[in-house]
Amino acid sequence: MRKLACLLALLASPAMAVEMTIEVAGEGANGSITIDLLEEVAPGHVARIAALAEAGAYDSVVFHRVIEGFMAQTGDVEFGKIGMDMRRAGTGASDQPDLKAEFSDVPFDRGVVGMARSQNPDSANSQFFIMFDEGHFLNGQYTVVGRVTDGMEVVDAIKRGHSRTGAITGQPDMMKQVTVNE
Repeated sequence: MRKLACLLALLASPAMAVEMTIEVAGEGANGSITIDLLEEVAPGHVARIAALAEAGAYDSVVFHRVIEGFMAQTGDVEFGKIGMDMRRAGTGASDQPDLKAEFSDVPFDRGVVGMARSQNPDSANSQFFIMFDEGHFLNGQYTVVGRVTDGMEVVDAIKRGHSRTGAITGQPDMMKQVTVNE
């Protein structure tokens, strides 16, 4: 009975919120973006992002695919660090296995953060994107992991890429430092 009471007390207590802060630097954007990671919506994906951020894996990673009116993509910890061959940025992942999809009813609205993946729904790994505008055609097809709570003006200033592919010409903006607080 005592164990049950302790379990119920834990379940009744508010969940610890995970907040990620991205310090952005570059030609387009400079400043901080704060993201509320939605661990109740996508616990596996949030755990992965938090672990990579805590390990410093996201530091100096560029925004390699940025499409006006759609989204800014980053998070290639393998090939997307500043100083690497930017032609490979967006093709890499972490050294961890890919994640099983955690689709939800959370819509892809402006400021929502989703996990990037290949054609396989269970292929998300380290890359994520931030929506400039709503993209409800993504609903139920990509895992939502968070929502921007502060710094959307920084997101809006991220250097844009080619109108169709999102490929950046010249020096891309980057995540200078990424931290996580619980």
